[in-house]
Amino acid sequence: MDNIEYTFTPAEIEQIQAHVAKYPDRRSAVMPALWIAQEKFGWLSLDAIKLVAATIDIPYAHVYGVASFYTMYFKKKVPKHLIEICTCFSCLEVGGPEMMKYLKEYIEADENGVSADGKIWVREAECLGACDTAPMCQITNRRYLHNLTEEKIRDMVEKLRNDKEIPYERIPLNDQSILD
Repeated sequence: MDNIEYTFTPAEIEQIQAHVAKYPDRRSAVMPALWIAQEKFGWLSLDAIKLVAATIDIPYAHVYGVASFYTMYFKKKVPKHLIEICTCFSCLEVGGPEMMKYLKEYIEADENGVSADGKIWVREAECLGACDTAPMCQITNRRYLHNLTEEKIRDMVEKLRNDKEIPYERIPLNDQSILD
């Protein structure tokens, strides 16, 4: 059993209260507060969810309901890095499943999609909204990597294994007129 003290720092409480202040109903701050808790603890244990509820002063059931609804909130311990490859229609048509297969083989993923070194977790994602740059993936609920290739996957994995940041990609627009 982990001996984690489930508390927020004064700076984290201030950040959460700033979210609470933005909304007429404090329950609206639950998502950013859960995000802050997940960033701090790595996942949302029942104790972390209770901490969020107490900090915002809303019912635990409401916080738990939000945390359990969205896939971006982890309800169990997970590896540090999550790679979600889109396999929805556009990505499916241009190689998403093949990129998923290659990635799983490259990291020697187990049946749950966890790499042999335990640092990376892989899963399929429904549409991530970047159909024009398919196949693509999302890295730990943050960065997108577009126009996936085996080379891009290897580079991404090695950076993640070494805890290096994945840079944002600048995607050229095909139609510059939309910027005018």
